Amino acid sequence: MLNERMVSLGTQRSVIRELFEFGKTRAAEIGAENVFDFSIGNPSVPSPDCVNETAIRLIQETDPVVLHGYTSAQGDAVVRKQIADSLNHRFLTNYRPENLYMTVGAAASLCCCLNGICNPGDEVIVFAPYFPEYRVFIEGAHAVMKLIPADTEAFQIDFDALDKALSEKTKAVIVNSPNNPSGAVYSEATVKKMSDMLNEASEKFGHPIYLLADEPYREIVFKGVTVPFLPKYYKNTLVCYSWSKSLSLPGERMGYVLVPDDVAESELVYAAVAGAGRSLGYVNAPSLFQRVCAACADETADIAVYETNKDLLVSSLRDMGYHVVEPQGTFYMFPRTFGTDDIAFCEKAKEFNLLIVPGTGFGCPGHTRISYCVPTERAKRSLDAFEKLSKCYK
Repeated sequence: MLNERMVSLGTQRSVIRELFEFGKTRAAEIGAENVFDFSIGNPSVPSPDCVNETAIRLIQETDPVVLHGYTSAQGDAVVRKQIADSLNHRFLTNYRPENLYMTVGAAASLCCCLNGICNPGDEVIVFAPYFPEYRVFIEGAHAVMKLIPADTEAFQIDFDALDKALSEKTKAVIVNSPNNPSGAVYSEATVKKMSDMLNEASEKFGHPIYLLADEPYREIVFKGVTVPFLPKYYKNTLVCYSWSKSLSLPGERMGYVLVPDDVAESELVYAAVAGAGRSLGYVNAPSLFQRVCAACADETADIAVYETNKDLLVSSLRDMGYHVVEPQGTFYMFPRTFGTDDIAFCEKAKEFNLLIVPGTGFGCPGHTRISYCVPTERAKRSLDAFEKLSKCYK
């Protein structure tokens, strides 16, 4: 008999992926220029020049047996040193290659951490709105997800709810800042208070509570916003990173786990992460793009277009009567829907070839996610569709 949970996961796409596929079908029918697809977080700006230049140079200058061969299971040592050096000069830290484990994107980073630290029945706290795959990752590690309701006014943390959720079963807390889907960045005050609470809870319950910092959007922030570097505030932090968004490389699936020395029993935690990678079959992230991403670790794609799109959409949607909390980062916004049935609202939007994602899947009904990593011209042309949608509810 087959594993029914895996059959279910394999036969039911996420809502985001379903919309993405619908958009491709609709584009074939009426032309891509007539479909306003804001469903998926696929960067629309090209990678910086250094990515292709580095890849070409490596292919031309490196022995192909070496370039396309296995690296160490945890990643090439030179690559890990380059990344450690990048982190050290950016955040004034003292990381070593031994603190880094290379992964197949941030999803693999989270899965390695969750499977490495969790035992069956452990609880992992997640703050709404959250990336829907967190539940899949947590349950795949045989742990239990505990959801903290959203603060829909600012999308910071509801600390009363966090206090009630913390227990002796709490093994980890996942933080995604800048946040998918809201675009919110946790303030330094929020991070400090959360860190104090986790320290107190760890002491109270007699074991470390790990903070998993999911950070694929760290570099995509607006108007001088600073993203607190969480290991500076809470010692038991594991950083899960990906270059999918910062370098516009989602299809290359390249990331890492950072296990700082400050983490309690850090060597054992690192071994658990590596063991989980082995168990899950994630050993040896792609060799070529390990080297490419390490060489370009201090670069980003031209993310200015995201801020342009954000300003255009926030201003225009507010003028139409939408309630929008202005994003501080990422390329998502999370306005309230007209009416409380966000699923019906997003179905209605499809009548205008407008593809937006219901907030229910992010643990926050009554909202919709707009992924505005699209060409600015498409964002401009979509305004009429948003206007028509709003008029259906007035």
